[in-house]
This record gives sequence, structure tokens and C-alpha cells, in this order.
Amino acid sequence: MQSLATLNFSDMGDTFISLASAFVLGTLIGAERQYRQRTAGLRTNALIALGAAAFVDLAMNINGNAGAVQVLAYVVSGVGFLGAGVILKDGTNVRGLNTAATVWCSAAVGGCAGADRVAQAIVLTMFVLAVNTFLRPLVNFIERIPINEQAAEATYQVHVTVNQDVRDDVRDLLVEKLDAAAYPVREINALERGEDEVELIAILAPTSVDAAELDAVTAALEKAPGVAYATWTSRATD
Repeated sequence: MQSLATLNFSDMGDTFISLASAFVLGTLIGAERQYRQRTAGLRTNALIALGAAAFVDLAMNINGNAGAVQVLAYVVSGVGFLGAGVILKDGTNVRGLNTAATVWCSAAVGGCAGADRVAQAIVLTMFVLAVNTFLRPLVNFIERIPINEQAAEATYQVHVTVNQDVRDDVRDLLVEKLDAAAYPVREINALERGEDEVELIAILAPTSVDAAELDAVTAALEKAPGVAYATWTSRATD
């Protein structure tokens, strides 16, 4: 009969308010994700918020604030693993990071509600919705801004396709031209391109460049005897 002995309608009312708040707020966050057809949608976010609230509320009823703090620490780490499940890698693209972060925030909302901090849970929900909704136009605006090679950090490579007979001479010329333009070479790799040609790939040490300067370097290299083609490429750093 231990269940009857621990039955307290005041505590039950408090628990109901905590769980109801987590349910409603988690549903609001999930509705925005569901509308945008994300992996973790309405039910997922509602259940995460509800579960976090239930664990924290139970810990508070058993061991007070100290119990709630202990459970919150496990909620933070546990939901981190759950969020990793919605992150997908498609080639060089990574999708789901924003959804994973939203799942993490839903757990925080539930934790606030479970700890009887309903007002804080509401404020946090408003901020989560604001980030996922009102910052979207700003993200789109930034992504449409043309990339400035002088401001963006990336790995830059100069590619030169040459005849095998002049490989060493062109290699020296490549280093000379880049040094003269103040772009020291970190390393040079050679790839065989058939029986008579080889591609020299010079990886630059700098992480930002002036596009016009590299264009001038490759244009000069193309005029050298035995050079079939010269260009440069960039790859964003992780």
C-alpha cells in the first residue's frame, strides 16, 4: 500500500502542471519542425520535452532540488546522444544539425517545466521558435552573399597539367611564381594523367587569397612550355 501512502493531491497537481506545460511547449516546438518536414517532428519533440519533465519532476519528489540537478545532468548528455541520431551525412554535406539542436532545446524546456520553472520554459520556447523562424531569412541572406576569397578561410590548391619531360622545371616554376605572389606552398603532389602527362597539385599554406592574384599566376603558368592547363581551386575548411 506504499502507493496510497505516498499519494498527495498537492504533489499530483504540481506534477500535472509540469507535464502539461512540457507537453504543450514541446508540441509548439515540434509543430514548427513538422511544418518544415524535419526528421524530428511534432511527436518527437513533444515526447522529449515530456520525458525530460517527468524525470526531473520524479527526482524532485524523491530527493528535492539535489535530485533534480543530478537528473538534469543525465538528461543533457542522454538527449545529446538522441540528437546525434537525426544527423545525416550525405557525401560532403551534413544535414540535421539544426534539428538535433532543437531536440536538445526541447529537453531543456521539459527540464525547466519539470523543475517547476514554467515561466522559464515558456521564455525558452519563445526563443527556440524565434531562432527557427525569424533567423531563417537572415540565414538565406547571408548564404546569398558572394564569397570573398580574402575573408573566407579555405584550403587553396593550384593545379597544373604538364608534359612528363618538363615536370621538374614546371614544378620549380610553380613554386617560384607562388612565392613571388606571397603564397608559399605547403606541399606539392603529382598525379599521373596518362603516359605523357602529370598533374602537379600545389597546396598553399595561406587560408585566404586574392582571386585576381591566383588568376594571374595560373595565366602565367599556362604560357610556360609543356603546360597544357593551369587553374586553382578552393575547399572550405572544416
